[in-house]
Amino acid sequence: MTEKRDDIKTPRVDPDADAPLTDEEFDRGYGAMLARRARAVTGLSQTAFAAQYGIPAASLRDWEQGRRAPDAATQSYLRVIARMPEAVARALHDAA
Repeated sequence: MTEKRDDIKTPRVDPDADAPLTDEEFDRGYGAMLARRARAVTGLSQTAFAAQYGIPAASLRDWEQGRRAPDAATQSYLRVIARMPEAVARALHDAA
């Protein structure tokens, strides 16, 4: 015999949950991934990474948390840092 349970709730399904990302949402997510990847390669904290590569710490936090997206030039800069972190740090240090 099967008991009827009134305390079982059916989860509500969000009809927009499977909707494609907007261009802005995609850009923010992509920027977050680039910023996190570049920082992960260096192993630095947000504060140390920002100081090392001349990026405002608040901007880095916003990018990593997906609140804002870095512009195209900054995205390129983050890609270069991720591939050659020591060379970029050396170039910035030598220029100073």
